[in-house]
Amino acid sequence: MTFSPEPLAALLQALDQEGYAFTTVTPATHHRVLARRPGEAARDLRDIFGWSLSFTRDTLPADLLDLLREGGALEERNGVLRSLVRVSSLSGRLFLHSAFPTDAADSVFFGPDTYRFGRFVEASAENLETPNHLVDLGAGAGPGGISAAGLLEPERISLVDINPQALSLACANALAAGLEVETVDGGLEGVTGDIDLIIANPPFIADAKGRDYRDGGEMLGAGLSLDWARQSLERLSPGGTMLLYTGSPIVAGEDRLLSALAELAEEADASLRYEELDPDIFGEELDQPAYAEAGAERIAAVGAVLTKG
Repeated sequence: MTFSPEPLAALLQALDQEGYAFTTVTPATHHRVLARRPGEAARDLRDIFGWSLSFTRDTLPADLLDLLREGGALEERNGVLRSLVRVSSLSGRLFLHSAFPTDAADSVFFGPDTYRFGRFVEASAENLETPNHLVDLGAGAGPGGISAAGLLEPERISLVDINPQALSLACANALAAGLEVETVDGGLEGVTGDIDLIIANPPFIADAKGRDYRDGGEMLGAGLSLDWARQSLERLSPGGTMLLYTGSPIVAGEDRLLSALAELAEEADASLRYEELDPDIFGEELDQPAYAEAGAERIAAVGAVLTKG
């Protein structure tokens, strides 16, 4: 599936003018809310672009319907329409991401973790100087990088992801925000030049299905976060910083990601500030075999600030 950024950016701007706002919840909460309305069609913009309900032509103004179609984000079956994107509010901006449910391998996820990530970046930005080059690693639809750019006003912004669908939505979100960005399909190896600031919200769940947007690999899902921290310290210019928001499984009271990051920072002659932001997220995942067999007690949301010496 290929999205066209320009009409979708125009759609975001039109929704903003309409005063649209929506806070995206967890998939479990989304299921519960929809279960109260079995078989219902959308009644308004929030139903269409927030709750991902199907709709009829007369529910959506013709100009918005045209933009959705031109953007490649309209599904039509037997006269029933559905938006293939959701639109969520974050820090005064609107962002496109995948429609519910996000079960496909190339889904572009946005949810409560995105809000926690945004708050972490916003709080950390108060202690940072304006970077020349900001890189959002694993950018998804770009909410982290776009929000950080609005706060720090870097000269250059790179949004990096392995999902082309995510990058097309990130382009639309950046256009709507009035930002010029570079998109990189891949990892840090595809980013040229010096880098002053890297922000990242990597996948951190031990996902049995191995979905790229969700699976964090080894260390009960924390392995990818450690790998990205190592890669970032290798690429950052002296004095450069990485802001890492992620999840860490706690086993027998021990935060193994903290221990691993502290060792990495010492080896790389970098400083580390580490904070537990929320002690208990995605508790339902503890029922999965990987967590149960390891005796994981909880998954904590954590924020790490790594500054290269």
